[in-house]
Amino acid sequence: MKKTILSFIFIFTFLNDFFGQQIDSLAQKKDTISIIAVGDIMQGTNYPGTEYLAPNDGQNLFDPVRPILQSADLTFGNSEGTFLDSGGTVKNCNNPKICYAFRQPERYAKRLAEAGFDLVSVANNHVGDFGDAGRLGTMRALDSAGIYYAGLVQKPYVIFEKGGIKYGFCAFAPNTGTVNINDIDSAKRIVAFLDRQVDIVIVSFHGGGEGETHNHVTREHELFLGEDRGNVFEFAHAVIDAGADLVFGSGPHVTRAAEVYKERYISYSCGNFCTYNRFNLKGICGIAPIVEVKVDRHGKFLCGKIYACKQEGEGGPQLDPTNAVIKEMISLNKSDFPESPLVIEDDGRMHLK
Repeated sequence: MKKTILSFIFIFTFLNDFFGQQIDSLAQKKDTISIIAVGDIMQGTNYPGTEYLAPNDGQNLFDPVRPILQSADLTFGNSEGTFLDSGGTVKNCNNPKICYAFRQPERYAKRLAEAGFDLVSVANNHVGDFGDAGRLGTMRALDSAGIYYAGLVQKPYVIFEKGGIKYGFCAFAPNTGTVNINDIDSAKRIVAFLDRQVDIVIVSFHGGGEGETHNHVTREHELFLGEDRGNVFEFAHAVIDAGADLVFGSGPHVTRAAEVYKERYISYSCGNFCTYNRFNLKGICGIAPIVEVKVDRHGKFLCGKIYACKQEGEGGPQLDPTNAVIKEMISLNKSDFPESPLVIEDDGRMHLK
């Protein structure tokens, strides 16, 4: 009899703990998830010299927008370049003074975490600037900073949990050592796999032509400097068809349009967000959004907000009271996606028609 009672108590305690954990887990999941995305981030480079690093060792670069970045449930950006203190095999450059090879000190990865970033893409044309040593240094620095990342052949995706929500993230680019944006069938398989494992799937791509003459989504393959930079429209729609919930693009170094497709949000480029010293920041190359997207726990778009930013001088994000990038996105959306149900108001609020 005593053994029966003890067995009953054990089973009751086990079931209570098990179902209690399930209830607690469900209770922790919010109905509305706030996800912030920004474009290219390169905080300064020690190559070809330390004169390309920001004052005060770059510690204040994110200060003007830090409260916004820290306000979301999850904050994402494209990490443009390597994290490596020294060494590595620099890519072939005829003139180092005009060679855009980015080697951020490894301690700068922690600056991203301190600013509020949880997640970055490393799928871009600069992650290979210093060869395998640069890629390994980048992975080491981001791991040490506690930042999730994906996009390299050796790390095509990552799965993690935050705030009771399970996320899957993958990233693509047309560059050596990255997961290929032009192999759409493989991209769909990765996304479908993640969709079976997680609540929300986020996809990043680095594609499209570069510069102020490449601010439109052409819906065709974009060739730039002899390289196939992908058909970003086809890619974004294909990964959503496969189960992606949010798609964030980068690569053109200018802001592009956004749309909502099958109730999922796509940003085709968030431009140059924090690109110190070695980037062209003239005209539309110097304005960029902080995009806040609110989704339900399954990734369905609910509403959003665009915070207008600009970079002046050598660079570093600051809020733009003229809202220039909001005006730019409204114009681009009207011309590139007139059929989209997404509405962007003059104050940056986003909602569906």
